Amino acid sequence: MLTISDTRDEESDTSGHVLADRVTGAGHILAARGIVKDDVNTIRSQVKAWTTSGEVDAIVTTGGTGITGRDVTPEAIEPMLDKRIEGFSVIFHLVSYQSVGLSTLQSRALAGIIDGVFIFCCPAPTAPCATAGTRSSPPSSTAATAPATWSS
Repeated sequence: MLTISDTRDEESDTSGHVLADRVTGAGHILAARGIVKDDVNTIRSQVKAWTTSGEVDAIVTTGGTGITGRDVTPEAIEPMLDKRIEGFSVIFHLVSYQSVGLSTLQSRALAGIIDGVFIFCCPAPTAPCATAGTRSSPPSSTAATAPATWSS
């Protein structure tokens, strides 16, 4: 679980806590958790360390997917993707629209595969983050059907 923020720390990382609870609550192993600044090279470095570790099957990021000047998660992650999972963003926006309306347009949520590791980049506000962690997740991602080791 990777929180991307210039302002959050372990105590104030509410979205990271929500996603970590969802991951472990679904029976997955939380292999790692970190917080990095909104910086392309810092984000890439942490993600690459996890995708090449051999210990992580999936990474969930929270933060940096908005449209402000500091939000750089898509710019950091997209060039690293071996494959993009287009449907994640579509489903995320469909589900998110039901709770936040047109505000969903401010998110650039994305997903894909890097070095054989799934990555899901979610917004930081707790409500959309929780939406991404539950209603946007494929049924096959539950521990009962396909155990995974997540890095958060």
